Amino acid sequence: MKSLMQTLTRSALATALGLGLGAAAFAADLKVGLSVSLSGPNSSLGVPYAKGMQAALAYKPEVNGRKIQLIVLDDGSDPTTAGRNARKLVEEDKVDILMGTSGVPAAIAMAQVGRDAKVPMIGLTPIQLDPAENAWVFTVAQPTQLMIDAVVQRMKKDGVKSVGYIGFTDAWGDLVYNALMKSAPEAGIKVLGNERYARADASVTGQVLKLLAMKPDAVMTGGAGTPGALPFLALTERGFKGPMYGQHGLINPDFVRVVGAAGQGALMPTGPVIVAEQLPDGYPTKKIAMDFRNVFQKVNNAPTSDAFSAYSFDGWLVFTDAAARAKGEPGTPEFRLSLRDAIASTREVVGTHGVYNFKPGNLYGVDERARVIVKLDNGQWKLAQ
Repeated sequence: MKSLMQTLTRSALATALGLGLGAAAFAADLKVGLSVSLSGPNSSLGVPYAKGMQAALAYKPEVNGRKIQLIVLDDGSDPTTAGRNARKLVEEDKVDILMGTSGVPAAIAMAQVGRDAKVPMIGLTPIQLDPAENAWVFTVAQPTQLMIDAVVQRMKKDGVKSVGYIGFTDAWGDLVYNALMKSAPEAGIKVLGNERYARADASVTGQVLKLLAMKPDAVMTGGAGTPGALPFLALTERGFKGPMYGQHGLINPDFVRVVGAAGQGALMPTGPVIVAEQLPDGYPTKKIAMDFRNVFQKVNNAPTSDAFSAYSFDGWLVFTDAAARAKGEPGTPEFRLSLRDAIASTREVVGTHGVYNFKPGNLYGVDERARVIVKLDNGQWKLAQ
């Protein structure tokens, strides 16, 4: 996969996307640098990110007559490599903007490079940084608190009084837990335990036994991708009958495949794109979500069935909208500064996950229009509200 993506990158993905442009003829005026996890435990997220970006390039390959070159690097699910990739993209490839990646720690590493090099970055994952110190960073992902608030509202509706927590040992597990601790007590729900596991772990039996000993009404998980299935499998194996809740880090087909029947009935928040055809016709994101599905099918010869490829697509929409308003020549510090300021002034850009409005001092640009609750029903996501 890595060698294939590098080959596609160096030809600007033109041949692979059927754009009819050879590598030698591809005179790019704008450069986008994407670092994602095409290998390692986060690849179930990273591969969709890369495919979504290919669809985005096919959907909008130029801005104001300037062609866009997409350069893709594999970070191997390693934050250190992600930071190194970002530095290469900035210093050697001279990209105008960074995008990525497939995990919160790796995205933070990329953001630090963008900040130091004064190159704007659009994150594809819900990174948590001090906006005052990271004026070059934005993200199209929903803030974790926004999504977990929706889960807690659902828990309250379901009559849950106590919930056990199990999540990753890294920054993503922290984000979910902290958001849960902020909203659950306000809803009259007691959080029991704070069990953790590493993304590369093969079992969470010990952690699950500790949670079950506390007798929670329900369990909330803070994992992502394929490794996020472990708590569901272990809880089902141990006969847990209460409701199980997840979050938007689990909305991908590899999770559905691995979790199998253990995920039946699981509830979690996601962007509305995942159930686009089930949305009412007046929903603001429905049309662009269906357009995204069509172009993704054409580019990748397969339908999209995850939320992550759509984050890439939305990041591209925000970037191209800002690039159309930015001043100066691409490749220059003046253009990158203007591009950053243009992203920070984004207004009502309709994407697949939500409607984007950014402002200086705020990493996130979405509101309640960017979330719905879905239920896993026989391997399919169904709108639950």
